[in-house]
Amino acid sequence: MNTARYQAHQKTCTTILVGKNATIDGSTIIARNEDGGDQPNPQKFVVYPANAARTTYDSGANHVKIPLPGNSLRYTATPDADDSFGVWAGAGINSQNVAMTATETSTTNTHVLAADPLTDDGIGEADITTLVLPYIKSAREGVVRLGELLTEYGTYESNGIAFSDHDEVWYFESIGGHHWAAIRIPDDAFVVAPNRFNIDYFDFNSDDTMSSADLEQFIADYHLNPDIDETTVNLRHIFGSATDKDRIYNNPRAWYVHQLFAKDSENEQPEDQDLPFIVYPKKKMSVDDVKFALSSHYQGTAFDPYDHIEKPIKYRPIGINRNQESHILQIRPNVPADIAGVHWLGYGPNTFNAFVPFYVSVSATPASFAKTTPTFDVSTSYWLTRVIAVIADKDFSTYQDMQARFEQQIVADNVRLQQQTDKAIQLGQTVDLEAVNQKMADNYMQAANTLLGQMTILGTKKMHLRFSVAD
Repeated sequence: MNTARYQAHQKTCTTILVGKNATIDGSTIIARNEDGGDQPNPQKFVVYPANAARTTYDSGANHVKIPLPGNSLRYTATPDADDSFGVWAGAGINSQNVAMTATETSTTNTHVLAADPLTDDGIGEADITTLVLPYIKSAREGVVRLGELLTEYGTYESNGIAFSDHDEVWYFESIGGHHWAAIRIPDDAFVVAPNRFNIDYFDFNSDDTMSSADLEQFIADYHLNPDIDETTVNLRHIFGSATDKDRIYNNPRAWYVHQLFAKDSENEQPEDQDLPFIVYPKKKMSVDDVKFALSSHYQGTAFDPYDHIEKPIKYRPIGINRNQESHILQIRPNVPADIAGVHWLGYGPNTFNAFVPFYVSVSATPASFAKTTPTFDVSTSYWLTRVIAVIADKDFSTYQDMQARFEQQIVADNVRLQQQTDKAIQLGQTVDLEAVNQKMADNYMQAANTLLGQMTILGTKKMHLRFSVAD
């Protein structure tokens, strides 16, 4: 395994899941910030075609070889621009309108790892989306296929993975080298999953849970349940970590989003190790709400680093310099299948970008989002957004309103185009969805270039190297 590349990917992520009755339009939503190290790790947005042939997958991370069935489905994905260390496909939606995001780096404890060690020749984040998403026709099928792969091949890391279709949202967590558990998110609930083991209360007899076949016996055999009442199964207590790092690095992220959107969260504290996994919103949630959460940095609290520059950052924010790409995978109801799946995508630190609602029933994606180069190229969306973020971060109060206006306007322009496209297709008109995606990408690039120009003009006036005499 390439340890350096593995570590570069395994820094951070934040996942948000929303059931269909908790969203404003009845969509299911799974979303995640794909984060890495402090250095840029450029990402691209591509479409992998369907393939009838049987093939063998060879992992670029550790060269494990896995036979793949034929008749794979077309799917969108966000792999690394530099694929020399593996695909790292990240997330996408397939032609059956099944969405998947992989992975949320998780935690475990020494007792679990002693009983079921991680395996270097297993599968992991570099592989999971590629091995699963092209071969599933529902969210439940995603859980089953990934569970079978983990049981057979094992894994070299602990991860959380989410699946959705038009009806269900599932969250899956790997446990040790070969065990796993998954739970269906209630339709009227949402979830925030930072980098810890997240599933708490678990009913092995429920139709809304799945797990490796021997998981219940595994818990008993190795005496892993620490709770006084052993009839209660709290998987986070059994398999999780509850460390000081969780207290300042992971838990506050869930706490903040709960404060934004959850009812009955008034008594929660940022460092609480037992924040609930499944929570219920105080109002219907939208894509805009999820984007705000993915971009957040504890606004309105004493922990916002932009309001307290002179103080060390106490808690790790969700919006951070390590955001590489972020996605909101939306499966919409009551529209034709060709336009039901929307892959909302943004590159770079979320506090300074805007998401573009790309249709997924296409065979190619716009070059400004697909042709990301490993080295700097401001003609691509990834690098253009990075430049904006680096400048704006240095003087947030100066550029904050300017960036907010940019995001509001570009999202409004592209959603208007989306609404027009939806209406035309519902009226039976033929629409070139690739051309629509191209227009959305062009809108973003034009608006982002305009923003960068405005920032440059404003920033010039504030440079320290200036003098009052002009001649």
